Amino acid sequence: MSDVTTTDLYEVTMALSYLREDMGRPATFSLFVRDLPSERGFLVSAGTEPALEYLSAFRITSADVGDFASALQRPYADVAALCGITFTGEVRAVPEGRVVFAGEPLLEVTAPLAQAQLVETFLLNQISHQTAVASKAVRSVLAASGRPVVDFSLRRTHGTSAGMQAARTTALAGFAGTSNVAAAVRWGLPASGTMAHSYVEAFPDEETAFRAFARAHPGPVTFLVDTYDSIRGVRTAARVLRDLRRGPGCAVRLDSGDLGDLSRRARVELDGAGLPDVGVIASGGLDEYGVDTLVRSGAPIDVYAVGTRVGTSADAPYLDSAYKLVEYDGRPVMKLSSAKVTAPGRKQVFRRPDGDDVIALSDEAGPAGTEPLLRTVMRDGRRVCPPDTLPEGQARLTADLEDLPDDALRIREPRPRRAVFSERLSELTSDLSRRLRSH
Repeated sequence: MSDVTTTDLYEVTMALSYLREDMGRPATFSLFVRDLPSERGFLVSAGTEPALEYLSAFRITSADVGDFASALQRPYADVAALCGITFTGEVRAVPEGRVVFAGEPLLEVTAPLAQAQLVETFLLNQISHQTAVASKAVRSVLAASGRPVVDFSLRRTHGTSAGMQAARTTALAGFAGTSNVAAAVRWGLPASGTMAHSYVEAFPDEETAFRAFARAHPGPVTFLVDTYDSIRGVRTAARVLRDLRRGPGCAVRLDSGDLGDLSRRARVELDGAGLPDVGVIASGGLDEYGVDTLVRSGAPIDVYAVGTRVGTSADAPYLDSAYKLVEYDGRPVMKLSSAKVTAPGRKQVFRRPDGDDVIALSDEAGPAGTEPLLRTVMRDGRRVCPPDTLPEGQARLTADLEDLPDDALRIREPRPRRAVFSERLSELTSDLSRRLRSH
């Protein structure tokens, strides 16, 4: 089963009709998020690179046609026209790591109509999920105020593919490492992990478990101390570390209970044992809200490990994203449905350092002093520039965050910037809306 068939059936039925009606002129589709989730002051563009990999490899084979025919319960000959279709279009996209807002195109596809339609589902899936997770993850980084944050989400993400995406996008957002070994190897990320409660329970007592773990790992070690009693576990860990003359780079991990109080008591125990270089790691149901509370309380936590809530973007698990036709054969088009009106025409987004972004038509020059966000990344179905790297995306995000006002960066009740239409786009939208309503 190929990625080509990982699509909604109506993409196939529409494409077949377009081919039958000889509707093969260029069409432009715009992918955007209608509205931000209530607790987001901004979004982080992510998923573009996997989407471009998919488009570069897109080709409908005879086997794919057979699968389509089976799903439609029709003879192979009825859908044979799809065989051999590749993606030959142009893609303009906001690079990964850029801050974006509601209504702004993250990506625009211009290709023969059937091609542009067939790739809709996969593109929406990739960009919507990864943008949602990256936008959640960066808030944990902001809340941690310079302390490292690590991804522990794999075991509860919605499938292993989602877990791989979560590891990559949390790294884009500035995470210091991941527990996901496959992701660490694939993208060159630091791998991070300690031990489970089952490990401690398998031994007669905590001390025996800690000493055995230290024997297996000659470098810095982290002991999970809350299997039975957290503070007693800290004392045991301190005794083992002191006996083994281990200190710098080692840590204890708290995974439950009042993490603020326990971290303070753990710090006292470690310092009292002459182990000021042994760190305190906190995990267990954390996301940006929990991290923010702990940091503001002054909890002496050195590293935050976040998992389920961030890997699934638990408070905003989806984005109200859309992939809409905005132009066909040079003719601007739009949707007029209640609460889902779209703006016509190919677009560009211009960033103003000290004001709202401007969404304009693609052939507009843009206001003075602004930066265009959409750039051409594919032409004639081929990449026109090397793939972006995670460090490049991280650098873009760091720069964009520095330019955001404090109220957009707030963890609780953030206030996002708006994106406004240019005068030309506003006029086109109004004129076309009037014409369509008059029909």
